Amino acid sequence: MPQSPEEFIRARAREYGFEICRFTTAERIDEAAPRLKDFIDKGYHGEMDWLAETYDRRRNPSALWEDCRSVIMLGANYGTGPDDDPLARLRETSRGVIARYAKGRDYHDVIKGRLKQVAGGIVARTGCQVKVFVDTAPLLEKPLAAAAGLGWQGKHTNLVSRDFGSWLFLGAILTDAALEPDQPETDHCGSCRQCLDICPTDAFPAPYQLDARRCISYLTIEFAGHIPRHFRTLMGNRVFGCDDCLAVCPWNKFAAEAREARFHARVENDDPPLAALIEMDEAAFHARFRGTPVKRTGRDRIVRNALIAAGNSGDVTLLPAAVRCLDDAAALVRAMAVWALSRLGEPDDVDRERRLRKDRETDAAVLNEWDMAISERKAGAKS
Repeated sequence: MPQSPEEFIRARAREYGFEICRFTTAERIDEAAPRLKDFIDKGYHGEMDWLAETYDRRRNPSALWEDCRSVIMLGANYGTGPDDDPLARLRETSRGVIARYAKGRDYHDVIKGRLKQVAGGIVARTGCQVKVFVDTAPLLEKPLAAAAGLGWQGKHTNLVSRDFGSWLFLGAILTDAALEPDQPETDHCGSCRQCLDICPTDAFPAPYQLDARRCISYLTIEFAGHIPRHFRTLMGNRVFGCDDCLAVCPWNKFAAEAREARFHARVENDDPPLAALIEMDEAAFHARFRGTPVKRTGRDRIVRNALIAAGNSGDVTLLPAAVRCLDDAAALVRAMAVWALSRLGEPDDVDRERRLRKDRETDAAVLNEWDMAISERKAGAKS
């Protein structure tokens, strides 16, 4: 018996390293558009203006491509197995914790290449048209994945899989072919709220709602400014992203180690020492993070985050590196160097370093950090 188009696509997806492949239609996510609109209207998207700007195209795949009849959703496992605890490194306060997805090769590059191979075979077999997407187009991947049955969107709004827990990269192929849709997955969260309760910054106003402005992933990756003071101590030693709500999910007991070696952590990026991150210039940053998702955030934000982590660490051996950053070219870095100094140094250190730069510093945000540091010193506080 000849293979159906659906059987052929699934077999080709497995051939090119996808653990799961299922089908849905554009109409299956009509209820996602009002949720996205509410998210934007409440300002929960923060500085991610592109979400509002692309809303009309994002709300439905047919708005992105009017000929779309089916959506092929594919998942690639990037887990490290059920015995690995991403939360354990939070106790190693002199290391900078990087979200699991960003420690290896940039998944955009890996998944995009695989998707093109799968899509090419589909075109050759069926003659249909296809368009390939990996997290860069105005497409609601998580609702589409849930509609196709790859998993369900948990109370933390991320996708949860019964087979792979929290650790799936998603890719999408839109096609004008009519494929038999799969059934959506049932929500299996039940009464569990571990993902909500573990969030350090209370970023979930309610189950299934996220206020990105309070999310450590947003603050460390997307937010370009000076991180508000009340979030800094809550960040701990997280320097790129946050896995807390993903890692605590009970469904991770079924997680497996990724077959794709490029998704495994590079040794140099497996939560590196804060000292190495703080000392990075542009060349060192690009050398360390070339080809990883961290690179797009840029050197200044990563050093900013590392200085916050240093201030939280209590490790006074990081003080000399923080002091050197007081003269960094980026005000974003200098401001957080002041904060790290105020946390790690003695009152005399704060006074001395401020006097050395009294007539040189002109940036308002950095001057404000100095004023706060001096005020806290006088009050006898370190916060």
